[in-house]
Amino acid sequence: MAGRQTGWHRRPAEEQATYREVFAVREFRALWLAQALSFLGDQLAQVALAVLVYDHTRSALLTALVYALTYIPPIVGGPVLSGLADLFPRRTVMIVCDVLRAVLVAVMALVAMPVGALSALVFLTVLLGTPFSAARAAVMPDILEGDRYVAGSAIATVTNQVTQVLGFLGGGAVVAIVGTREALALDALTFGASAVILVGGLRRRTAPRRRERGSPGLWGGMRDGVRLVFGDRVLRSLVLFAWLCTFYVIPEGLAVPYAATFGGGAVTAGLLLAAMPTGMVVGSVLFSRFVRPANRLHVMGWMSMLACLPLIGAGIHPPLWWVVALWALSGVGSAYQLVANTAFVAAVPAAGRGQAFGLAQSGLLAGQGAGILAGGAAAQVFGPETVVALAGVLGLSAAALLTLGWKQVRGGLVAGTPVAPAVASPGGGGDELSGITRSAPAP
Repeated sequence: MAGRQTGWHRRPAEEQATYREVFAVREFRALWLAQALSFLGDQLAQVALAVLVYDHTRSALLTALVYALTYIPPIVGGPVLSGLADLFPRRTVMIVCDVLRAVLVAVMALVAMPVGALSALVFLTVLLGTPFSAARAAVMPDILEGDRYVAGSAIATVTNQVTQVLGFLGGGAVVAIVGTREALALDALTFGASAVILVGGLRRRTAPRRRERGSPGLWGGMRDGVRLVFGDRVLRSLVLFAWLCTFYVIPEGLAVPYAATFGGGAVTAGLLLAAMPTGMVVGSVLFSRFVRPANRLHVMGWMSMLACLPLIGAGIHPPLWWVVALWALSGVGSAYQLVANTAFVAAVPAAGRGQAFGLAQSGLLAGQGAGILAGGAAAQVFGPETVVALAGVLGLSAAALLTLGWKQVRGGLVAGTPVAPAVASPGGGGDELSGITRSAPAP
């Protein structure tokens, strides 16, 4: 612990960078636009896949299974594949992943296939997202330095949440108008456009780690990443806070059958899916304006409990608009992820950046997928309302335990450790995100 503690002694904060300064960097503009396009397409595809499977099977379990496949692949290969971001040029990793994902989604759009084959293609598509996300998170500090890096990460955070809201709200309407397969075709186009933008917008860089004989390779790098993250109390606690969204993401996997309980379809499901990311944007703004930077690590635990507590209200079977409000309030609480991710980045050494980010993200997505799958199975028996309420109870219990442990770890940190604001004031800096979340943000 003593050896890692130095990561928290950072130099005094620089003058805040403005968003204009960040967007003046050509490479960041390319990375940001590629991110926005592909992420918007992802949300559209998630709605389309959920509606496609539910319309064909009328099964909450199978719907949750396919939705969970957008989270589960990291269990199999994520921690290993994320090491590609340290072994190969990160620009190349991102471009190749985008091209392969465009091809796979295009096949899903053009070829009629059973649920099993569709699930396999979804699995492969999401698996390719792991090295892409690790490479993108790792290349950001090479593009932006100092406080520009913090401001750029804030832009990425807000972009992810806004595109998630637009994707879910617009996704339901688009699927209802053009159809599910046409919506998947649009997702394939966003991956292709992202690859083209990265080709023209990012400059070539050499691989950050030489592939020499006797080097640890992917499996050895994964072991190093596990030791790095879980061998340090601070990093371990922060990763567990990030993984807490395993519980409060469960409603997303049940949005379509939950909407059906109100007699609604794709548009209602899109409304439910948009509630949490909308709440997180609001929570980020409130967090940055009313919580002083020195206090953000202190209130992180309370915010994590707020992310789970409102879900318990589903147990009383409230009307649709109450459900939307409760899910949005859960999103407000989930803004704690911004501070957790900032602190994680502050403590991770640059040499293991890609592997640490990839490992944390992989575990997060894997846990979310397992939670959604378990929620879908339980919803077959108890109904979506009861399962969402149970997820809130379990998540609140886990958040309370993490908060108690965090008080002990936090006591060893230097008082007043700089933590960037979650969302900058106009023209100011913002929060850094390591790319270890999905429902919450990923740069």
